[in-house]
Amino acid sequence: MKIPTKEQAINLLKEGSKLNPGRWVTHAEFAGLAAKLIAKNIPSLDSEVCYVLGILHDIGRMFGVKQMSHIIDGYNFMMKKNFGWVARISLTHSFPLKDTSIVFGKWDCSESDYNFVKNFIDKTEYDDYDRIIQLADYLSLPEGFTILEKRMIDIAMRYGTNENSVLKWKALFEIKEYFDQKAGQSIYNFLPDIEKITFS
Repeated sequence: MKIPTKEQAINLLKEGSKLNPGRWVTHAEFAGLAAKLIAKNIPSLDSEVCYVLGILHDIGRMFGVKQMSHIIDGYNFMMKKNFGWVARISLTHSFPLKDTSIVFGKWDCSESDYNFVKNFIDKTEYDDYDRIIQLADYLSLPEGFTILEKRMIDIAMRYGTNENSVLKWKALFEIKEYFDQKAGQSIYNFLPDIEKITFS
């Protein structure tokens, strides 16, 4: 699938930051960098591809302050630009567990859009690029890198939790362990200043 160049991706994020300034922009920058730094230690992954996918995973937020509808906005925007791989990541990054009923935000989109996302996630076979962006999303605060637990609390405090939240968290810990094993060490070791941000 086609993706933008690094320069194109950075420009798209800059465009998004002008349309809808906010903390989502620096979060996306750190997510891209987290994916890149981890991927450098995973031979099967292209670190530059991971960087591009990471900084654009939330590109749908350029269209305004929204909750779950940002993923379909990002998908549609990237498909119009013929960047199908980024479009895919716009959807898959929110579902480390393949269950669209387990989300922290609200489904502020149409029923047809929700059904499209559900069918897409049900039919998509995740690969390591999907997984690394799902992980990088949870390793990145707008201020820098953090451990999964702090990011989980950050999201829960903003959106609340439900009876299935722990299932999603378990899936994320499993993804971390998966990449820990591939890298031969904790992926936290690759993220500069993670202790500083985590304990700030």
